[in-house]
Amino acid sequence: MDFNAEKACAATVEWIRSWFDKNGPGCNAIVGISGGKDSSIAAALCVEALGKDRVIGVLMPNSEKSDIDMAKLLVEHLGIEHYIVNIGKSYNALVDEIKSAGIEFSKDSEINLPPRLRMSTLYAVGQSKNGRVCNTCNLSEDWVGYSTRYGDSAGDFSPMSFFTTAEIRAMGRVLGVPSVLIEKVPSDGLSGMSDEEKLGFTYEELDKYIRTGVIENLEHKEKIDRLHEMNLFKLKFMDCFKYEG
Repeated sequence: MDFNAEKACAATVEWIRSWFDKNGPGCNAIVGISGGKDSSIAAALCVEALGKDRVIGVLMPNSEKSDIDMAKLLVEHLGIEHYIVNIGKSYNALVDEIKSAGIEFSKDSEINLPPRLRMSTLYAVGQSKNGRVCNTCNLSEDWVGYSTRYGDSAGDFSPMSFFTTAEIRAMGRVLGVPSVLIEKVPSDGLSGMSDEEKLGFTYEELDKYIRTGVIENLEHKEKIDRLHEMNLFKLKFMDCFKYEG
């Protein structure tokens, strides 16, 4: 089935407007801007839906961020209010405290702590600026759990959770997002590897598999299926015990 990016953009914009009418009349959309395609396109969708005066971008480098110029390009392109909040001191202080408590700080903790600090920052900005936090994840990443629970997987509203990476890029072109941001190779900014190098398969393979069920590489199919099953918990509310005494 061909993807109609113009129709998808129009429907998403209308959904954002309706969501804010119900859940935050007059509130601002708070978007963490990384300089990658997802946050760029999420911000552009919010501008289309609410107007640039109701979208606030938050740039959150961890000490130094090599691609912060890409994030600045996006907020300048959209003309939105934005703030730079460096989480570096907070990150380093918290890591030192954890280590001082006698806990060996793991590599996974090193990777996942910054997104969680960034989400805390977005909520602090949101509460201070009459805002609702935008989740910027897409279907392809969510499918294989490529997000941090209570980090970039959190938010108040999620306009892109059911669009694949390829579909998000197509929507970005319709929205006029600079091509350098749309085509930028996604990476976590920590490992020195691209997302695809870390995952072990391409987004093109993954997107096709999600939409059609077809994948040529059976080894990659097995890995995608395993990651999908392992990470389904990230998309659910926490398991709760319901006492019925």
